[in-house]
Amino acid sequence: MSEIKTDVPTGFMRDAQGRLVPESMVKPIDKLRDQTVRDLIGKALVINKALAEYKARAFADIAAMVITSAEQFEVKLGGDKGNVTLYSFDGEFKVVRQVQENIKFDERLKAAKALIDECITEWSDGSSDEIKVLINDAFQVNAEGDVNTNRVLGLRRLNIRAPKWLRAMDAIGESFSVVGSRSYVRLYRRVGDTDKYQAITLDLASV
Repeated sequence: MSEIKTDVPTGFMRDAQGRLVPESMVKPIDKLRDQTVRDLIGKALVINKALAEYKARAFADIAAMVITSAEQFEVKLGGDKGNVTLYSFDGEFKVVRQVQENIKFDERLKAAKALIDECITEWSDGSSDEIKVLINDAFQVNAEGDVNTNRVLGLRRLNIRAPKWLRAMDAIGESFSVVGSRSYVRLYRRVGDTDKYQAITLDLASV
């Protein structure tokens, strides 16, 4: 994030259209508002930079810990897809590195949906309302026109052995691909002497 612009001649203020206005022409309330905003943004920029540096350091430290364990103790800390959880010695704190994959479906998902619709039609009264709701929810699209990948892939866990259904599940399996991923570091502190952990939030809206 860039720094606040300060290239304004002494005795002037720049307005929203980029014009230089003599300070004597600016109302006191406008000056106070401008100063309040600039003070808050200035402090936010410092925090933003510190968070960016902390994030980079956190990922580097976790990666170093995983490598060190693998080399010195022959213990693989990284779980599936790069996920890993580190605990403090007393178990009070834990740090989680989580990799979230961005999954997209191609045109074969429509073929899978058509097969599933045929299954529902053929089953008619023989299929439970719960499964119908589950299927309809899975193929609902969001504002961007994307389906919920977890719900769609969750259909493959249903214990339905009808041939047409199995063909649909195969189509789903072939229709998705990983187009990218994002990594997160999440921090937790244990709640008292329980086995539950509470997130240490760095999100301004959640503090």
